[in-house]
Amino acid sequence: MRTQRRLRPAGNGQTEVRKSMRTDSSAADLHADDDAIVIVGAGQAGARAAEALRAAGHKGRIALVGEEAHLPYERPQLSKEVLLDRASLPASIKERTGWQGIDVDLDLGTHVASCNLDRRAVELADGRRIAFNRLVLATGVAARELPQLDGADIPVRTLRTIEDALSLRELFRPGARIVLIGGGVIGLEVASAAIKSGCAVTVVEAAEGLLSRALPRVVADYLQKRHEDAGVQFRFGVSGRATADGHLILSDGSRIPADCIVVGIGAEPRVVLGRQLGLDCDGGIRVDAWGRSDAPGVYAIGDVAAQWSEHQQRWARVETWANAQNQSIAVARGMVGQGAGYGEAPWFWTDQYDINIQVAGELSGTDLVLRGDVRSGRFAALGLQDGTLCGAVTVNNRKDMAVLRKLATRPVNRADLENPSFDLRKALV
Repeated sequence: MRTQRRLRPAGNGQTEVRKSMRTDSSAADLHADDDAIVIVGAGQAGARAAEALRAAGHKGRIALVGEEAHLPYERPQLSKEVLLDRASLPASIKERTGWQGIDVDLDLGTHVASCNLDRRAVELADGRRIAFNRLVLATGVAARELPQLDGADIPVRTLRTIEDALSLRELFRPGARIVLIGGGVIGLEVASAAIKSGCAVTVVEAAEGLLSRALPRVVADYLQKRHEDAGVQFRFGVSGRATADGHLILSDGSRIPADCIVVGIGAEPRVVLGRQLGLDCDGGIRVDAWGRSDAPGVYAIGDVAAQWSEHQQRWARVETWANAQNQSIAVARGMVGQGAGYGEAPWFWTDQYDINIQVAGELSGTDLVLRGDVRSGRFAALGLQDGTLCGAVTVNNRKDMAVLRKLATRPVNRADLENPSFDLRKALV
């Protein structure tokens, strides 16, 4: 008998595990101290999970399987240091000797072709099999592409891997005409790097403004002006349709000359293996607070994992550096019987030009409070709901953000928040 979990949000906001039974020949959920664990995906999430499993005392085999031939690394550097510094190469999380030191088997430059839960084994593309007691899916996401630009007469790039970043860096030459399709965080970071490299940059955004789902309007407008002051041109309410004679043709029929087009329109969760295993993959692989999917002994972490958002009352993937690290560590500890599950509020940052923007928690549907003077270039926008701080955005204000993250979900005094001279640390008392 296999006990299969079906995930649903419980009434108290936690993820409830509802059990149903189906008959087959496999054993129930395995969690012995000496069990073998295979982690599929050797990015930040998979690597941090492997480290945390060893640190938490897991004694069994750990195999880390990744499609990229590179040692595990963190992706945020690709749109920043690697694009900006022609001598820079991405830093690895550990050198190979470091992985050997914690007895983690690396199998890089390959991919899992199939998985059989009854046999408890994954099969690699070259036919080799790796047995497991428990399986962790850290397959991440793939950059969304524009099929209408297939066969373009202009180089079309996305940014997801080391090779992507190095290829873009070669194209970022003084005077090069770079068109970014998509005005999200990655697109704007790439725009900043291109401007610093002396390129002429145009950002094409289908919405009527920048980052409407991620930033309050006051912050988005501030960021747009900073980009415009640096020389970036924006085209809103249009999308790319085709290329011809060295131009990108937009949906309104207008044309933009381009030497390179960078597509940054989001990403799709890589759930092929999850679907093969019969997991609930609607919007990502759905997991509970311990990273458990609805199949016994199968977990999902990082960008591919869909977690229940109490604030949004829906399943959501969290594509941030912090989630890739912290959720993975929490899940790994839970796998060895430590910790109490993962429930951190979302947090991310972006660096563009001389601007550092940090976003924590949830601001949608909240009452917005402005702290500080936008013209000074150092301010914050805070989201309140029924007297409780739900989220915050800070601009060039790391000190406030460090405190605001601790204040999340606590009752706060609005007048104190609006007063930039008020020491937020006093609200923690």
